[in-house]
Amino acid sequence: MKIAVLFSGGKDSTFTLSYYLQQGWDVKCLITLLPSTNYSWMFQTSSKRIIEMQAEALGIPVILQKTKGEKEKELKDLEKAIKKAKEKYSIEGVAVGALASDYQQERINRICHKLGLKCFNPLWHKDQAKLLEEIIVSGFEVRLVKVAAEGLNKDWLGKILTLEDLERLKKLNKKIGLHVGGEGGEFESIVFDGPIFKKKIEILESEKKMENDFCGELIIKKLKANDKV
Repeated sequence: MKIAVLFSGGKDSTFTLSYYLQQGWDVKCLITLLPSTNYSWMFQTSSKRIIEMQAEALGIPVILQKTKGEKEKELKDLEKAIKKAKEKYSIEGVAVGALASDYQQERINRICHKLGLKCFNPLWHKDQAKLLEEIIVSGFEVRLVKVAAEGLNKDWLGKILTLEDLERLKKLNKKIGLHVGGEGGEFESIVFDGPIFKKKIEILESEKKMENDFCGELIIKKLKANDKV
């Protein structure tokens, strides 16, 4: 089946992409919405530069669609992007890396139905801790680029998540109810390498910008995609 993957650049959408590539499905393109603000009801706020470099490293074309990130209005922008993918690549469905957001799943399903496409949610309601463990063990280089929760300080920004970090996230879940997968907005991630990447992305220059002790982001200033041996 020919599909597009709704791609944020983070761990869940990347793992969704990996799942369908491993199943032998024909992933024709990635679809990314780029909010013009730091807040969106549905989409992670990755930069255009990072997404384009990930697409290059993955060897898959990407459809980029700007959106103001306003509730409901951004759904029209998503519909435009999916429609472009259908017209350009003749896709038959869209895969989404949603974990637990009914808001997100219902609205994407509705758009796909309207456009005569199937919607796939392979990670839906999976145990977040087990999923993150699987992502790490599979060899994906996941780095946190935003944090916004007690216990996630400056030291978490830019680091590659390990199984030890997963245990720390589990403890924070028991202590304060933090979502291990970041579903509550506690963090955002970017994947820089993994088994499906044809090139490895390297951060050449970055800066950690904190609003307070537990809220901040990694400002990535310079990147490079290196060929893998």
